[in-house]
Amino acid sequence: MIDEIRNAQGERLDFTWSGEYDARDLVVIGHGVTANKDRPFLVALSEGMRASGVASLRVSFAGNGESEGRFEEATITKEVEDLGAVLDALEGRRVIYVGHSMGAAVGVIRAARDARIAGLVSLAGMVHTRDFAERKFGTLTPGRDRMWDKPECPFSQKYMDDMTRIDSVVELAATISIPWLLVHGTADQVVLPRDATDIRAAAGGRQAFAELDGADHVFGGDATAAMVLVVVPWLVETLSHC
Repeated sequence: MIDEIRNAQGERLDFTWSGEYDARDLVVIGHGVTANKDRPFLVALSEGMRASGVASLRVSFAGNGESEGRFEEATITKEVEDLGAVLDALEGRRVIYVGHSMGAAVGVIRAARDARIAGLVSLAGMVHTRDFAERKFGTLTPGRDRMWDKPECPFSQKYMDDMTRIDSVVELAATISIPWLLVHGTADQVVLPRDATDIRAAAGGRQAFAELDGADHVFGGDATAAMVLVVVPWLVETLSHC
């Protein structure tokens, strides 16, 4: 049994396991910026998986939720390494990674260099990181302001520098050949729907793609069930063939 997961800095990562513990196949679920593993739509997705016999592990990256670490150091680059630590702890299992928003960018970067990820799902996936950071946080002052006015989420220069350096993960799409599902809502004003269409085009249209009419960034309201109804059958089908 996995009692704890720690990243390269020795920080404990909070996680919740759902479904059969001894399952060979496992879905790891990662969250977006300023969030954690217990966002309602992620919990609903995990429950939908369990009802279909798919085990999952929801994880909060370091500095988020109940995980150890400082939020100011929670960057994509660090979270890619956190995901690596999770994969280390799950050695021997076949893993599909589901990432929401910034967590989807984390998955793209990790999957492009880590063969332990057997499949990928991007929920409202962030692709153009620099554009996102400038649109949403470009007017904030590091060390003074809070991201989306959340007291627990101080805006840091380290975050902005990392988003700028990465710029976009679109060019990595062509290097990823594993099964990949993109799910995006037409009403998403946080990560724009063009992120999904841009990365799909860069991959030559190989990914499965579901556009949910009227869904916002966090698949609120009826969109939660709609998202689960898209993702869970895809996972079941993918795990039966990969």
